[in-house]
Amino acid sequence: MPDAMSGKRVPSRELFDLVAGHFRVLGEPARLALLHSLADGERSAASLLAEMKISQANLSKHMTVLCQAGFVTRRREGPYVHYQLADARVLSLCELMCDRLESDAISAHELIATRMLRED
Repeated sequence: MPDAMSGKRVPSRELFDLVAGHFRVLGEPARLALLHSLADGERSAASLLAEMKISQANLSKHMTVLCQAGFVTRRREGPYVHYQLADARVLSLCELMCDRLESDAISAHELIATRMLRED
């Protein structure tokens, strides 16, 4: 339903709940690292284990959550499991937040430097 003031569509409470659930999935640093490990394409569970240095059980748990949320797809090939991003736009979301945090950090650093100069 469009907002009377702005004319923009206002998401429903149900949609906000879904979005919040997806953000909770992304709220785990190991899951963000796993998503970025898949940026260049499909990876085997074994290669992710070697890179991430986490237990097989931990990897399995995180990848299950990422698959259930629709961020990652899983493919079995005999005894091997391979993962890939279901939608690379999730990386854009992460990049947006990283850029924001970097910008905030630079601004904070500049503010501190300015205050220190004033005190001298």
